[in-house]
Amino acid sequence: MKKKKMNTKLKYFLGLLISFPLLPFLYFQGKSIRKKVPVLPEALRPTGFVNGQFKSNLSLLTIGESTIAGVGVKEHKDGFTGALAQTLSKVFQQNIEWRVYARSGYTAKQLHTKIVPKIEETTADLIVIGIGGNDAFTLNSPKKWSRDVENLIQAVQHKFPKTPVFFTNMPPIKEFPAFTRFIKFVIGNLVEILGERLHILADKKSNIYYNREVIRLKEWSAKNNLSPNNAGIYFSDGVHPSELTYQVWGKEMGTFISSQNIHPTKLPIAPPKQKKSQSFP
Repeated sequence: MKKKKMNTKLKYFLGLLISFPLLPFLYFQGKSIRKKVPVLPEALRPTGFVNGQFKSNLSLLTIGESTIAGVGVKEHKDGFTGALAQTLSKVFQQNIEWRVYARSGYTAKQLHTKIVPKIEETTADLIVIGIGGNDAFTLNSPKKWSRDVENLIQAVQHKFPKTPVFFTNMPPIKEFPAFTRFIKFVIGNLVEILGERLHILADKKSNIYYNREVIRLKEWSAKNNLSPNNAGIYFSDGVHPSELTYQVWGKEMGTFISSQNIHPTKLPIAPPKQKKSQSFP
């Protein structure tokens, strides 16, 4: 474990050494990209219910940044959480009652301080968290990232001490069409380092799981019989996922969750009910 931590430190400092003289260049490239990329809204309707005509329900909460907030689709049912809920319903043979708590642009620290306190539920069967992109964009260090994620985990587990918590894969920044090669190199490598730190953190905690598989769009295309030469189909604006990506990612994450020996019979089953749609926050 210490060796893994040292490796991530070494990667980070080597990357910093290479990138530091070019930080002004990174800044101006980033400003240029912000002007070109359209500002898309978060998805609407953050609550939903997958009725698979089963006898009992599982409750799912998703927490995170813009990908969990559904930027790139109109409603959450067409985004990551909707796709994940559909997959979990089939895998666990349960109806899924879901709700999203997310905000575009938020880091792990902001999720801990601004989102978790607003969670209204007192019980949940599964929690899925999607973070990493904004911490990489703000050049958060691995050390601070680890501390921020640790605090986030503690806050979530304080509210839901018995609920398994799953972290999604890191966003595939190296694949973003809107980014220059330099930004892909700097931010893309950093997000992978943050992912390695998250893996170390999750590995030593009970009931915490991290999907460490690096997302590669060519592999997704091969698996889903899609063109391997058109990365644009996976993005709504060159940065955020398209509806297709949310569908594939939600399905992949659901498969990962089902592979972790978390069986619904061992979880507290939610009563069969459906909440009215609510806005957040």
